Amino acid sequence: MSKKESHKKVTIKAFRFNAETDYLPYYKQYEMEVGQDELILDLLNKIKWEHDGSFSYRRSCRHGICGACGIKVNGKPVLACKQNAMELLELFNDELVFDPQSRKRVVKDMIIDKKDFWDKREAIKPFVVADIPTHPEQESNISQAEVENFLDADYCIECGGCHYACPVVEVNEEFFGPAAFVSAYRFSIDPRDEAGKERLELTAQSGQGVWDCVKCFECAEACPKDINPIEKITKLHNMQFEQKVAVSNIATRHAEGFVRSIKKYGFLDEANIVIYSEGYLGMYKHIGTAMKMMKAGKIHWYSSLPVFNGVPKSKNLSEIQKLIKISQTNKL
Repeated sequence: MSKKESHKKVTIKAFRFNAETDYLPYYKQYEMEVGQDELILDLLNKIKWEHDGSFSYRRSCRHGICGACGIKVNGKPVLACKQNAMELLELFNDELVFDPQSRKRVVKDMIIDKKDFWDKREAIKPFVVADIPTHPEQESNISQAEVENFLDADYCIECGGCHYACPVVEVNEEFFGPAAFVSAYRFSIDPRDEAGKERLELTAQSGQGVWDCVKCFECAEACPKDINPIEKITKLHNMQFEQKVAVSNIATRHAEGFVRSIKKYGFLDEANIVIYSEGYLGMYKHIGTAMKMMKAGKIHWYSSLPVFNGVPKSKNLSEIQKLIKISQTNKL
């Protein structure tokens, strides 16, 4: 392969800001050749070693294990030591912009203050809580099936990629975030642990808990280990119902409304879900959205009026009801 095919000369824009000396952040451009096998970390190193020694970023293991080198490239969360640079150049038409995981938490360049991340993770007790003897006579074994229940949640490297990709974290300082929820699930599902109910109560609270997740799947896209935090958040939802921790509020009634609607029709009754969740008085704040949905044919003005019975029923309703009965693990 020729040099022309294996290398590209590109201009990279890197976010620069020093909280101790700068009033405003800015971007600085760097020109360099990028090789076919180079990683984003190699480009960060080139900026520091060949262009500007004051450029700052975190790095450590270079093996995708420590999670230290998480940044965003063109808005995409990546581990710098794992992400091939040429792949991103092809994806973004030969333009790369380096940003820290969270601009509002920047200390210097790519380095951010992750205190909120660590505090939220600590709050859910990310360890097995058990009353065991100081000098146990035997190991605390668990079966292979019980290990598989972790659903790879124990693979989390605490890089913060999912946390700082989450739009709820950006607007709600109380929200625990996907990484904390993954830890909450991993240790609550562990048969050796005795603090599961306490964690479920924490993650059930309005504002900070799983019911404030907007299901945007940004965390799943961001995770370099393919852990899929959304899956664990859904599991926590179910565990709260199963262990009688869930309380009746708009969020839990919204979940109940989905099941009721599917059981009754085989389809979602969008209008009735709102009424069931928030009541007739609460639905008025959604009038604007309802009008748009009516215009698009998503709902009809008579959909939730029992006398009209305007919601169609699935031809396979009996089969759908059987599947729900078989798969439902808790009583709402």
